[in-house]
Amino acid sequence: MGNSIQDLDTALFENLASRLKGDIVMPTDTQYHETRKVFNAMIDKHPGMFVICRDVADVIAAVNFARENDLTLAIRGGGHNGGGLGLCDGGLVLDLSGIKFVRVDTSNKTVRVGGGNIWGEVDHATHPFGLAVPSGIISTTGVGGLTLGGGVGYLSRKYGLTIDNLLEADMVLGDGSFVTVNAVKNKDLFWAIRGGGGNFGVVTSFKFQAHPVKTIFGGPTLWPIEQTEEIMEWYHKFIDNANDDLNGFIATLIIPGPPFPQHLHNKQFCGIVWCYTGDMNKAKEVFKPILEKNPLFEHVGEMPYPAMQTLFDGLLPPGLQWYWRADFFNELGPEIRKQHLTFGSKIPTPLSQMHLYPISGAAGRVEAEETPWAYRDAKYAGVIVGVDPDPAKNDKITTWCKDYWKALHPYSSGGAYSNFMMDEGQERVQASYRHNYNRLRQIKKQYDPNNLFKINQNILPE
Repeated sequence: MGNSIQDLDTALFENLASRLKGDIVMPTDTQYHETRKVFNAMIDKHPGMFVICRDVADVIAAVNFARENDLTLAIRGGGHNGGGLGLCDGGLVLDLSGIKFVRVDTSNKTVRVGGGNIWGEVDHATHPFGLAVPSGIISTTGVGGLTLGGGVGYLSRKYGLTIDNLLEADMVLGDGSFVTVNAVKNKDLFWAIRGGGGNFGVVTSFKFQAHPVKTIFGGPTLWPIEQTEEIMEWYHKFIDNANDDLNGFIATLIIPGPPFPQHLHNKQFCGIVWCYTGDMNKAKEVFKPILEKNPLFEHVGEMPYPAMQTLFDGLLPPGLQWYWRADFFNELGPEIRKQHLTFGSKIPTPLSQMHLYPISGAAGRVEAEETPWAYRDAKYAGVIVGVDPDPAKNDKITTWCKDYWKALHPYSSGGAYSNFMMDEGQERVQASYRHNYNRLRQIKKQYDPNNLFKINQNILPE
């Protein structure tokens, strides 16, 4: 299990503190309880200490300290992980929130980003230059966690997953050494971090390829939940044949309240949230067949890309209770559509929902061995989330989520997008990496043979 921090000599902490630019937060400090909060309030872990890193030297010191003293080590970037895998009980949390910078190079449309940044900060920096990096759908998500797990979002069909746009990374390895990985240097490690999670080291900076995205045309369309089967059948054919410029994830959801009109509040819907990045003069033509499906409500229009990225930030702030289950799907056949209607009709709380993100277009044209992300042939990354501010409703949201997942799982492709998983054990991790798992184990053995980096969707060293 590793040593307990309480058993260590005070002189060791004093020595570590003297070598840090950042701060140490201990359980006796007044800011401890605030520091241990993460996005998912259902996570209640009590680390033995936090090291808030300000630069690479701090990261090296913290990694060495954890290894030399046989401490459990967790790495926290944005703290958005559903399973709370940026924290650990009793061990050391290496917190990257002090390592933030975004540098845009307009000459080659690349962006360098710190290991502690969140995506909203990247969008803020790239947008004035008419550029964007493919990321998720909530701007408070951490760059590190989202990237290392894959990165599915509004730009996936047009420009691929986030990992398909990662050009380089700087890392601190388990032995405290510092390396740069890219297509030329440390190629095996570069391959592994594009989907293999935080298993191989601490990424202190990322270099991404950005793309010309300034204004998009998009927003939500809603149909009564009773039309779920019909809309899903239509959507499946429509999105698969759509131009790469058009993306849209489909959902079963409740409208919780503003900014939506009052007559929609607390009703169940089948919804699609669209994002079109093509020629704005053709947007109305592109959306014609969508609007011909007569949504009960639509709010689609032109908006700056960062506005699209922050659309749900207000509804889903940090500090809610979350429970996640996920799977990949190849199709939306009659049985699947029936289950979505059944469970979409009994969503337990206004913020609980199900999303299916398309992996067609550019994201689906990458070979399955090119990155650890093995499900390029799947049509959708599906996720079911039970969400509510009230801990008293945890059983309710968890039960609905598990039951929904159990009903759908027999029709799934097997694994799940690792960023949508809780702490579900080795079998699920292996299923999610499929044929790439053994290669990941070999690389893990080479770079982290003692599994120092194990608080994650863990890949066991060979």
